[in-house]
Amino acid sequence: MGEAVFRHRTSSDPRIKLVDSAGTESYNVGNGPDERTMAVLKENGIVDYSHVARKVKKSDFNRFDYVLAMDRSNLRDLQVLRQRLAAGGDTEKLAHVVLFGDYGGEKGEEIIDPWYGELWGFEVAYEQLVRFSDGFIKKVLDGDHEN
Repeated sequence: MGEAVFRHRTSSDPRIKLVDSAGTESYNVGNGPDERTMAVLKENGIVDYSHVARKVKKSDFNRFDYVLAMDRSNLRDLQVLRQRLAAGGDTEKLAHVVLFGDYGGEKGEEIIDPWYGELWGFEVAYEQLVRFSDGFIKKVLDGDHEN
C-alpha cells in the first residue's frame, strides 16, 4: 500500500522518477496486494495500482535515493544490508535508509502491519501513509526542515 499511496501523492511531481516496493522477508514474493489493501485504495480513488511482491535486493540501494522502512524491525534489517554494502565502497552512492514515519509528524511512528486484523487497520495504515508521503515531500523535496 505504501508504494501505491506514495506514487499517487507524487504522480505529478517531476522530482520523483522511480517508486517501488519490496519486503525484507520473502513471505509474499510473487503475490499481488491483499484484497483489503485494494479495497482501501479504491475507496480513496487509487484504482490503477498493480504490484507483485518481491524481496529487497542489494541493487535497490544503488537504484534509489531513499529506502523507506515501515517499522523499526524492517529499518534494522535494511540498515544491516546497507552497512554490509557500505563496508566495501562509497556510502555516498547508497540510498538513505530511514523510517518513513519520521516524516509523518510523530518521530518514530510505525505502520502497524494490518495483515492479521480487520479492514479498519488498512484504513489506519492508509491515513498514516498519506501523512508520511506528504511529510516526505515537504521535508525532503521542498526542503522544509523546521517541521
